[in-house]
Amino acid sequence: MLLLTGAAGGIGRAIAHRLMQDPSAALILVDRDEAGLRDLDDRLGGSSRVRLEAVDITDEEAVSALFARAAAEWGGVDVLINNAAYAYDESLLDTDPARWDEQIAVVLRSVYLCSRAALPHMRGRGGGVIVSMSSVNAHQYFGNEAYSAAKAAVESLTRSMAVRYGPDGVRAVALGIGTVITSGAWQRRQEQDPQIIERMSGWYPLRRLGTPDDVAALVEFVASDAASWITGTTLMIDGGLQAGNARLADDVLGFPQESALRERATGDRG
Repeated sequence: MLLLTGAAGGIGRAIAHRLMQDPSAALILVDRDEAGLRDLDDRLGGSSRVRLEAVDITDEEAVSALFARAAAEWGGVDVLINNAAYAYDESLLDTDPARWDEQIAVVLRSVYLCSRAALPHMRGRGGGVIVSMSSVNAHQYFGNEAYSAAKAAVESLTRSMAVRYGPDGVRAVALGIGTVITSGAWQRRQEQDPQIIERMSGWYPLRRLGTPDDVAALVEFVASDAASWITGTTLMIDGGLQAGNARLADDVLGFPQESALRERATGDRG
């Protein structure tokens, strides 16, 4: 049984759709948004292989009850995907303690609570997989201070779980995600600034932003036996953003890299 948090969001929906392509897959879809879960279930065809759980995964008692139900009714969680996240678009000085705690709770505390609840079953059955969403924000400054700090902690926790519970057959992997276009917030941002996606795409070597399907494909791989020797690390899925700063390189060189590469490619032809 696979449990996915944040299932009603854009990335969560893509992951659910991707995993349901496997006819043997059984999913527990978790989100605070009950209406969003019902809509997702409808789009998945109301499959008997899907269980919906409207749960606040920052609540210790609610999480314990969720995993107890999973064990009693469905045999336990073998693959946990910690996907839920939340961020305010504000600076450190603008973030009051309550909003800081809220972001840390959704991004980090939920990973701790769900992983802690899933691990006993995984260890008892001889293995399992914990996939936790991280971000390029854990590595470089892109704003959202509380969110970024929590994501860095998620990566540290991932390494800890991989080392401590690796002998029990448990794998723990984080995914370092770049900018992914989802509905909702991004739609509003585009309405306010129609050029924002085009402008941001220029920071990425692949000249595009990510899609939920890009992330879903990696989640499917990491959760599968094909990734059986991958643990304790963060796999970056960021369109090359952290490979280097192309715009800075252009400024240093004094002309666009693309022009330089074209000249270099044709220069030896005489």
